Amino acid sequence: MRHYPAGVTVVTLMSDNGPVGFTATSFASVSLDPPLITFNIAETSSSIDALLHAESVVVHFLGEHQRHIAQRFSRAAAQRFTDRSLWTTLDTGEPVLHGTPIWVRAAIHRLIPIGDHTLVVGLVTRVHDDAEEEPSAAPLLYYNGGYHRPEPLR
Repeated sequence: MRHYPAGVTVVTLMSDNGPVGFTATSFASVSLDPPLITFNIAETSSSIDALLHAESVVVHFLGEHQRHIAQRFSRAAAQRFTDRSLWTTLDTGEPVLHGTPIWVRAAIHRLIPIGDHTLVVGLVTRVHDDAEEEPSAAPLLYYNGGYHRPEPLR
């Protein structure tokens, strides 16, 4: 699957022990009515327990200028939220990353164990979209083990 390019997202949530987050390239839109999204998480992830108990998450669609964020959230869990200048919390409590062109807040709608992962279905409750204000901001892609910026078609 490493030869299939995917957009890079970071999923964040608040747990009893503080903020939790992880990178996910499995994001997909499922339904417009109701607005449903999905992503999956490995059963071996350090974030799985917090996610299984969460009521909501924020999914950040990273721009190519946020490669450092993708790398940070791929590191050890204890290092992900150490730089307080990179994030704040929403009025609903979830961590939100600064400078992310688009993010969505979603209530956990369904958790489906499947293979060695859990498929998360979220009901979108809020959308933040600054992409129109930053039309030059390209999405961050993950392909063949590395991060990439899409090249414009000619």
